[in-house]
This record gives sequence, C-alpha cells and structure tokens, in this order.
Amino acid sequence: MFEALCKKAFRKALWVYHANCGACNGCDIEVIDVLTPYYDAERFGIKLVGSPRHADALLISGPVTRQVAPALKRLVEAVPNPKLTFAVGSCATGGGCWFDTYSTLGGVDKVIPVDYYIPGCPPRPEAILYGIALGLGMVPKKVAEERLKQETLAELAEGKSLFAKKVSDSAPQPSSL
Repeated sequence: MFEALCKKAFRKALWVYHANCGACNGCDIEVIDVLTPYYDAERFGIKLVGSPRHADALLISGPVTRQVAPALKRLVEAVPNPKLTFAVGSCATGGGCWFDTYSTLGGVDKVIPVDYYIPGCPPRPEAILYGIALGLGMVPKKVAEERLKQETLAELAEGKSLFAKKVSDSAPQPSSL
C-alpha cells in the first residue's frame, strides 16, 4: 500500500532536502555527487531543494547529536505529507563509530521514523540512487528483510542460546564401534 501511495504521489519528480545531523561530510559529498551531471539524478526527477517546505523526501546523514535532535524534529514537521525519509550512511543508520558517545543519541531512527536505510561509510552514489529508486518503487527489492533477535537472560540460563544450537548441530557426533 505504501509503494502504491509513493507511485501515485511522486509520479513526476521527487524533490529532496538534504540534512546533516553531525556527520564527517563523507556522506554529504556522496549525496552531492549523485546530483552532478555524471550520475544525473535529475533524469529520474530527483532534485535538491533549499527548503524543507518544498521537499517530498529527506536525505539525512550523520549520527543525531543532542543539539541537533530538536531541530531535526522540527525539520520533519516542516516537510509536507506524504514524505519519505532516508537515512544515508552508517552513522545515520545506527550511529556509526559514535553510537555510544555522550554527545550523540545514535542513528536517525532514535529521533524520527525512517522509511529507508542506505548503509555504507560513505555509501557509493550508485547505492544512494538505488535506495531512492527503491523508495519510489522504480526498481525491485534485491534482498529480503531480516529480523534479528537477541536471547534473554532466562533463555541463556536454560541453555536455549541460538549460538549453542548452531555449534551443537555442527559438532561431530561420537560413533559407536
């Protein structure tokens, strides 16, 4: 249903607003590289705008710092609905190497809802274009979604560890002679 809404709402062009939430500028350089004539994102109707009020999508890079978090929330509220939110780079997807520092809150999803994640440090321009095209429904999804689960202390105490199952399954069994 979300993809059908995106195809209907963003049929002709997608105007994006790029926000840096505390990144090292590696992802910012790659986002700007996508918009150069070499990669030519405008052939897909993707255009960078200077105001969030004119944007259809947000490209957010960097870990969210404590100082930027309130401004990021206001930025998301300024973008009209329907909107897409892309977390670009390792720092935006999970906090990167700053995930547990005192000055950052972590990835973008700790502060605002994220629709699509584009991993990499920094992500290649082709990956950014693919992520945006995936969000628009222009290309098929190549990988399946994977959900990870961490064992609880009670499961570990009972010996129900996922790791223990894999090790015990692959361990050689004694043969009887």
